[in-house]
Amino acid sequence: MEAYNWYSTLIKPFFAPPAWVFGPVWSVLYALIAISYGYVFYLYIKGKIPFWILLPFILNLFFNFIFTPIQFGLQNNLLASIDILFVVGTLIWALYSIFPYASWITYINIPYLLWGLFATVLQLTVTYLNM
Repeated sequence: MEAYNWYSTLIKPFFAPPAWVFGPVWSVLYALIAISYGYVFYLYIKGKIPFWILLPFILNLFFNFIFTPIQFGLQNNLLASIDILFVVGTLIWALYSIFPYASWITYINIPYLLWGLFATVLQLTVTYLNM
């Protein structure tokens, strides 16, 4: 609750969605991530892709999962901005890398990429407005 109170006091841009939007959006995205990333891990375990194809997926999960503790636990907008750049960067790397092996994984993650790009612009703007 304290984290929500802190976030609600921040200056946000006009395009910031209401707080209730984030839960449903991430629920859908996490389902897509679980299915597609699970298949990437399966491909690696079966020896159908090398580790360097799996690596950006692992890094993306790591950077994605540490965003919330950084943003709301540490309440550090600057560090959260750096992290979200890594989220989007590793996602682009992952989708580019897997495309020759399983193009559907790239396509199914387009909503995640679009939301990630939007969230990056939002986070960078919130960081700037609250410096």
